[in-house]
Amino acid sequence: MNRIEAVNDFVVKFANVNGSGSASANELFAKAILRMGVPVSPRNIFPSNIQGLPTWYEVRVSEKGWLGRRGGIDMMVAMNPQTWDQDVKEVEPGGYLFHDSTRPLPASAFRKDITVIGMPVTAICNATYEDPRQRTLFKNIMVLGALSVLMDVDADVIEKLFGEQYKGKERLLESNGRALHSGRSFAREHLRAPAGAGCGLKVQRADAVGERIFVEGNAAAALGCVYGGATVCAWYPITPSSSVAEAFIGYCKKLRHDSASGEANYAIVQAEDEIASIGMVVGAGWNGARAFTATSGPGVSLMTEFIGLAYFAEIPVTIIDVQRGGPSTGMPTRTQQADLVSSAYAGHGDTKHVLLLPQDPNECFEFAATALDLADRLQTPVFVMTDLDIGMNQRLCEPFRWDDERRYDRGKVMTAAELEAGREFARYKDVDGDGIPWRTLPGTHPTLGSYFTRGTTRDPQARYSETGPDYVYNVQRLLKKFAFAATLVPQPVVRAAQKRTRLGVIYFGSTAPAMDEALEALARVGIHLDAMRLRAFPFPRAVAEFIASHDEVFVVEQNRDAQMRSLLVNELEVDPARLQAVLHYDGTPITARAITQTITRKVHAIAVAPARERA
Repeated sequence: MNRIEAVNDFVVKFANVNGSGSASANELFAKAILRMGVPVSPRNIFPSNIQGLPTWYEVRVSEKGWLGRRGGIDMMVAMNPQTWDQDVKEVEPGGYLFHDSTRPLPASAFRKDITVIGMPVTAICNATYEDPRQRTLFKNIMVLGALSVLMDVDADVIEKLFGEQYKGKERLLESNGRALHSGRSFAREHLRAPAGAGCGLKVQRADAVGERIFVEGNAAAALGCVYGGATVCAWYPITPSSSVAEAFIGYCKKLRHDSASGEANYAIVQAEDEIASIGMVVGAGWNGARAFTATSGPGVSLMTEFIGLAYFAEIPVTIIDVQRGGPSTGMPTRTQQADLVSSAYAGHGDTKHVLLLPQDPNECFEFAATALDLADRLQTPVFVMTDLDIGMNQRLCEPFRWDDERRYDRGKVMTAAELEAGREFARYKDVDGDGIPWRTLPGTHPTLGSYFTRGTTRDPQARYSETGPDYVYNVQRLLKKFAFAATLVPQPVVRAAQKRTRLGVIYFGSTAPAMDEALEALARVGIHLDAMRLRAFPFPRAVAEFIASHDEVFVVEQNRDAQMRSLLVNELEVDPARLQAVLHYDGTPITARAITQTITRKVHAIAVAPARERA
């Protein structure tokens, strides 16, 4: 058997039971490797119940810096009998299976083409600890200790992480350290020496992390809202977006209290439901506050009527949509990019909304702040379309940067002085040719600049009207504003292939890290693609030009119905035959291998199509 031998380039997956405390130990494993200067990309795959069901934690280790899922598992740490068969099946030939050998298993439970590493973890814990809870929790730390020996992970690094995690709780620090070294001692004595044992996956210190930070997208988006000037957050808990509001609460407590009086200069409301939360945000936006809500697909469904009101009444609103698997309750703790169409056109009648598409926590921070500016500038709802993969997993990214000279873009807000000077105010009149009218905020002037906000049709002066010309004027102006938005949103990022090609690929959001790796893998086998990463909807002109300059364009996305492809066809009037869908929607993040295999197959099919037609 040829064992996998790799240094700083492998995938480890932990199979556990939810509620067993494994997540903390697994995270320590990932962070320890990161502290050794080797990039990691962990993904927590957990059930939607509180405890008892299977959970997995996958760690990609890549000194080259690949942060997407590769596909395939080099070592499975199988600690859950419920999922044993599935877990063993996932291991690559030549890979490794680490398991609790307290209870002997028949030979038929194993594979002959992988290396099995057994450690009687339960027996050791039962002999060491009397408390059942300690036996469960410290079992994971013992496994961490054993892996640190097998893979040459520095124990000092792990102990330093313990010190940070349990600062002020020295009792926990000592007990965790004892469990760690218990696992290390067993591994040194029993798992290294025997022939055929041991592990060929090793970690060596490197300097490949640089200044990058390790952070969740939800926390990054929350901080972006703070820096972007949000003063109101109204939300209702829903997986996987709840930690956006929770992080915003924490940041506001640190950063949003007046230094002199100690008074809070923000308002955060956990509403009774999603409908109430978006209603509060719309009301706050109408009143001049920068306001946002965080939700997921089911929440967007409930918020639709208020979103339509904000669109038609032209009220700034920011919505952070952390997408999950749908429809209905779907897969609450799995990731997808399946809210694109529902968010882009949320509301009945003709509605179109701005969507921002961040690829990582850095862009979650940047785009959350940008969304608040755009919402004010355009006087409309703006969505930040992140997802569970970005939002709830820690990801390496560039440090957040903020220009202290930056000023918030409040858009066209007429002042009392301008009203006093006799400037014409017509709330829904396009006076500048960009479709965006001027607005006033409540209390701007005691007698001038007031208007009635309504969800029904009106004339340019905001007076009630059901006449056809007034309605057409309004909706056409909104369409002009939407077209103008394409010049303001983050522009797409284009990467030219190393060789001239008539093939292109379009991707966005959390597909980016896997796509980056797939582009290199495809180039190695002679498939060269010009690549465009979309960062916003409406689509800037460059998107249509990119598609027009290629014979075939692959559109990579994580949903069943090729929703981004549909938006491209619908908005740009592209021939659907020119856009080839590359789809992944099982709830796990897309892998570089899956992208590479699908595009390779499609390219070969394209190459033989003319010959078939001639035949």
